[in-house]
Amino acid sequence: MTEKDFTEADRYYDAQKKVKELRGFYEHLTVYVLCNPIVIVVNYMVSPEYLWWIWSVMGWGIAIVLHGLKAFEFPPFFNKKWEAKKIQELLDKEDKRRLESNGNKFD
Repeated sequence: MTEKDFTEADRYYDAQKKVKELRGFYEHLTVYVLCNPIVIVVNYMVSPEYLWWIWSVMGWGIAIVLHGLKAFEFPPFFNKKWEAKKIQELLDKEDKRRLESNGNKFD
């Protein structure tokens, strides 16, 4: 396998992963749109004096928005740049810890 083949395989895998994330978001959104009318009807049938469906729709709506931000790679936090920086930070900490433990071994 050449370097180009490996890169093409990586690109295909990344694209496949992205499509899976988008599909997951659209499935989540579909369930949200289909279930919330049921929740609203049940609320009005069971306890119309207290409109608790608002909390369900808002809470789930926040989850939908966060899922969409992640799926469309728009989050202002926890993006690929942040991940790379955090990985490097953890590797640096591990290297420092190993150096310190090896240095103190002979003291």
